[in-house]
Amino acid sequence: MEGGTGAPLILLPSWPQIWWEFKRVLPPLAERYRVLAVDFRGMGSSDKPDDGYDKKTMASDIHALVSQLDLGPVNIAGNDVGARVAYSFAANHPEATRKLVMMDSPHPFAVFEQIPLLPAPGTYDLENPARAVHPWWFAFNQIPGLSERVFAGRYGIVQDWLFDYLAADRTAITAHDRAVYTAAYDSADALRAANSWFSSFATDIADVGGYAPLTIPVLGLGGISYDFLAAFLGTAAPDATVLKLPNTGHWIPDEQPEETVRHLNRFFG
Repeated sequence: MEGGTGAPLILLPSWPQIWWEFKRVLPPLAERYRVLAVDFRGMGSSDKPDDGYDKKTMASDIHALVSQLDLGPVNIAGNDVGARVAYSFAANHPEATRKLVMMDSPHPFAVFEQIPLLPAPGTYDLENPARAVHPWWFAFNQIPGLSERVFAGRYGIVQDWLFDYLAADRTAITAHDRAVYTAAYDSADALRAANSWFSSFATDIADVGGYAPLTIPVLGLGGISYDFLAAFLGTAAPDATVLKLPNTGHWIPDEQPEETVRHLNRFFG
């Protein structure tokens, strides 16, 4: 989805969403920028090849798009998987990057290997706003072929749980939104592609170990995963500004659209 004029701004969505995630922030951002909300490799209507789901390769796809459209250096922002691809874009294509915003997710790094197998008590109590988050899907989505066999045709069950579990405001993602996302992921091929974003974590962790710290301006916007994001940016972009949005879960553009626009406008200028 594209709109607006001005300096180019690339928006990369989260899992398990598509470009529709940015529907509330696209119109106001398009008043100042040429905004492109991109379904990257494996997402939505984009191609779902057999391989290439490491974030470095996915970032090269975005770089090819930027080059093909002759956009010049771009501002880039992403949520969740989109944040991981956006960071890889900045790390691998600094000449094409003006500023970077990462929302509520770090790029895979060594801390991912230290996530405990067992959740803390109360982790899955959706009525407790202070609950800890245990990303069990990081491991489950790496099991070859299982998710496709278990969830194809009924993925909405998983999505509804995830949207509620990672949200501070469950109503921010409406029934219509959820139907859009279910339609995008509810086939075996779509699930295979999305799971490949997770099964590439080992490659991603190895890659990030070879990246120099970013020197471009970087903003981190954290909700439920603020601590995780701040820990990553502390070494990956030491001069980054990392802000914690109050009363915000993982779905920042959905839960805090006005704040998202305010922070992006202020940071990108």
